[in-house]
Amino acid sequence: MGKGPSVQRGPVRAPPGLNGTPAAALGLSPRVPPPSNGSVRTEPRLWAARAVGPGSPSTRRCRCRPGAEPLSRRGYSQEAEGSWFRSLFVHKVDPRKDAHSNLLSKRETSSLYKIQFHNVKPECLDAYNGLTEKVLPKLHLDPDYPCDLVGNWNTWYGEQDQAVHLWRFSGGYPALSDCMNKLKQNQEYLEFRRERSRMLLSRRNQLLLEFSFWNEPLPRQGPNIYELRTYKLKPGTMIEWGNNWARAIKYRQENQEAVGGFFSQIGELYVVHHLWAYRDLQSREETRNAAWRKTGWDENVYYTVPLVRTMESRIMIPMKISPLQ
Repeated sequence: MGKGPSVQRGPVRAPPGLNGTPAAALGLSPRVPPPSNGSVRTEPRLWAARAVGPGSPSTRRCRCRPGAEPLSRRGYSQEAEGSWFRSLFVHKVDPRKDAHSNLLSKRETSSLYKIQFHNVKPECLDAYNGLTEKVLPKLHLDPDYPCDLVGNWNTWYGEQDQAVHLWRFSGGYPALSDCMNKLKQNQEYLEFRRERSRMLLSRRNQLLLEFSFWNEPLPRQGPNIYELRTYKLKPGTMIEWGNNWARAIKYRQENQEAVGGFFSQIGELYVVHHLWAYRDLQSREETRNAAWRKTGWDENVYYTVPLVRTMESRIMIPMKISPLQ
């Protein structure tokens, strides 16, 4: 038999790894050629594989430690890949025949609500309140404007130097459009907006619908403080939220604290506002604690908390013009 091929003697270099990094720096064993005498090297050595994945040439050549499972069984499974791949597809859901706004809102009325949040410059809050109390009641009392003031507040605890206004448009979106078009021609209101703009840091609003199972927000005598609890829900959970609160609201009506419940339609979506009235902060504490002593209230909390992304509480004081005192 002839001699085998000659082997060049000298130091063995590790092959380059990812992006030219030496394999030794990556923790990989250097790729060493087999001995020239035809014998098989007996010590376990893992060859550096340039490709990762089942069936790749370098993986098939890869030597493993004695007794170790093959790579295809240790780190890769056809069945696992198929399960992961199938999870990417949307599972079939029960078809819905109506939007959640129609399923959750009151059908006997077509009222649309608008809530406004005005962040006022601290030095301008008194002037802002005086200007607002002078102009807004005129719109509320004018029969040509299909809008009603529901409530007007200043935030006491929560975001400071803030005014909150809640409007009702009887007749839905057509009433809103009619009111907005008329206000564009109302010179007194346009001047009010110009003067008001100099007092504000920022403002935002939302259009809301009313939950069918909540009380209608009607004028009430004071003195009261009001709590506006705002819940930002995970998208797709509004129906589940409504189903749970339709059962839970009965636990919170004995003291007439439930004023109104709304969910957003335009503006930031999947937002719920609950409006509550209390005589004072101590009454609020006692009323809320009493709910926990009723069988069923804890179950509502258990099922609704996972639906919430964030929540916020404002304690508000009614302005002089507010129908909710």
